[in-house]
Amino acid sequence: MDVVKQLHSVSDGLFFLSVSDTKRIVILGKTGAGKSSVANTIFGKELFKIGDTASSETRECQAETKSVNGRRITLIDTPGFFDTDIPEEELKAEIVRCITECAPGPHAFLIVLKVERFTKQEQDVITRISQYFSEEVFKYATAVFTHGDQLSDGQTIMDFVRKNKSLSDLVEKCGGSCHVIDNKNWENDEQDEYRSNKFQVEELLKTIDEITEANRGGCYTNEMLQAWEKLIQQEEEHIRKSSPNMSEEEIRGQARLNTSRLIKILIRLAGITTGALLGALFGVVVSAVVVVLQQLELTQHGTRAQHRQVMMEVPSGN
Repeated sequence: MDVVKQLHSVSDGLFFLSVSDTKRIVILGKTGAGKSSVANTIFGKELFKIGDTASSETRECQAETKSVNGRRITLIDTPGFFDTDIPEEELKAEIVRCITECAPGPHAFLIVLKVERFTKQEQDVITRISQYFSEEVFKYATAVFTHGDQLSDGQTIMDFVRKNKSLSDLVEKCGGSCHVIDNKNWENDEQDEYRSNKFQVEELLKTIDEITEANRGGCYTNEMLQAWEKLIQQEEEHIRKSSPNMSEEEIRGQARLNTSRLIKILIRLAGITTGALLGALFGVVVSAVVVVLQQLELTQHGTRAQHRQVMMEVPSGN
């Protein structure tokens, strides 16, 4: 279970929380870039559904946890940016749910791109990531390219990146690192270590370790995510007392499930629009939603019953 141990502020206004050894990694990218394939390749198992069409197979965020090369990680797959089958507001709301469910925040973001011509749509993806999460997100990000078989013989992914200024700028913002995999053609290639998913996954995990170390073991977060994590912890404490036979993992899972419905509660009680809530999560107007979260904080003196009554009144669902 991810247990928050320490909270401290830093000069850039972000907050870093020390957590357990499980790293939470969010996968972002445009529709059809291969996000689900990247997740499956990292885990070495088909846990994430892959679509065969231009439409995104992932309409809702999916999170899976597994140990890989001695590291315990949680991968969160997200819907593709610019998926024409998903309304923009629905897409944003789903990404909000994804991020809040990995409170107090992700340790790393994987920005997934194809080994292909870098078009305006790819640039728009990077712009949206920046708008949703602020420029600070790139301190926690690395680029992962799919379709590695498109590289020329002897060509590395950095060779490919250097040919395009926009790609070079992105990789530089991500600390100068990037990786490449090929889910279909690099599984059994033992003649060239570089063109091996096994090699590339280990290099990617090392980069994630370096990102976490560079950020002093912390994760990307903001005021709303911190408030969200506090609610989760309070819910955990209540479940721990009322259900002493539950494991810590079960307690954490149930607490996340219970508090995930607070998005609808916030909209209902605060009277704020979905857009305003999204803006708050992505660092645009944090203070208003934080105030609401603080008002909803559960104490030992009576607010829990009121909170649970509200939870019962809110319809379940995404």
